[in-house]
Amino acid sequence: MQHHTLAKLAQHLDAELVGMADYPVNGLSTLMSAQPHQVSFLANMKYTSQLSSCAAGAVVMHPDQAHHFAGNKLLMANPYLGYAKLSALFASKTSFSGVHSTATVAASAVLADNVVVGPGSVVGENTRLEKGVVVGPNTVIGDDCVLGIDTRLEANVTIYYGVTLGQRNIVHSSAVLGSDGFGFAKDGEEWVKIHQLGGVITGNDVEIGAGTTIDRGALDDTEIGHGVKLDNQVQIAHNVILGDYTAIAGCTAIAGSTTLGKHCTIAGACGITGHLQLADGVHVTAMSLVTHSIKEAGAYSSGTSLDDNNKWRRNAARFKQLDQMAKRLKHLEQLSQ
Repeated sequence: MQHHTLAKLAQHLDAELVGMADYPVNGLSTLMSAQPHQVSFLANMKYTSQLSSCAAGAVVMHPDQAHHFAGNKLLMANPYLGYAKLSALFASKTSFSGVHSTATVAASAVLADNVVVGPGSVVGENTRLEKGVVVGPNTVIGDDCVLGIDTRLEANVTIYYGVTLGQRNIVHSSAVLGSDGFGFAKDGEEWVKIHQLGGVITGNDVEIGAGTTIDRGALDDTEIGHGVKLDNQVQIAHNVILGDYTAIAGCTAIAGSTTLGKHCTIAGACGITGHLQLADGVHVTAMSLVTHSIKEAGAYSSGTSLDDNNKWRRNAARFKQLDQMAKRLKHLEQLSQ
């Protein structure tokens, strides 16, 4: 359990401390659930009323809200960012160290200082694990891979051959990196497999969610930029390029050879077809289907939102009549001229 004084937390956050500098805390919690040994935060003003009954040892909050709480306060302009930074201090640490006796590490693999390889894991030939890499239990890393400094693979991750991960990557359980892209050529009634000869390259500070798959490139590499964040169960097809600091929510799929610019956000359950270009700063809302390139930054949506079923069915029927209605309208406009 991690113990910290409020003075240390204030220094870590570059926040103004109002209260007891030597007050000890050992965890984080919500405003409603926090106990005196925990820190909480107020980032959404609709929860301000909960401060009156909050028992937290300290609350991270904006200076403008300080008068709402009588206890210890850590004041900063972006309390949600403060919460994010504090969460790293209280996160659970690896319970094992070194190379576990049940792990299999190829003789040609190179392990730098402070590398951890968990029980049942496999490290392939000519693979290099840089300083501070952590490989969780039952994870498999293929041949000719490189894992950058302080990269962490959780349990049951699969890294195929020829994958390069940057520094400080986090890859969650059941993610698969470097699997074959979906490529086949038709030969009469049969499909002939196109073997995928490229790899996968990620930048620094990338996080890849549980059950997410990133396919290797057909010839060139699939590329994931610096600071990219991928949620659980995201599909990235072969030769996709994701620009720096793009974030993609769960159950979204991106087809092959599509490029997303920097600072894009793609909400959950979206589909993006292949060979498209999305500009920097594109934001796609949930359950949208993108079938054409987007050349300008902005928010884009498709589909229809939830409605009463009977009303939705009537509207769905009318969608099929739009072309006919448009032709009738044009005819009426011509008659009126």
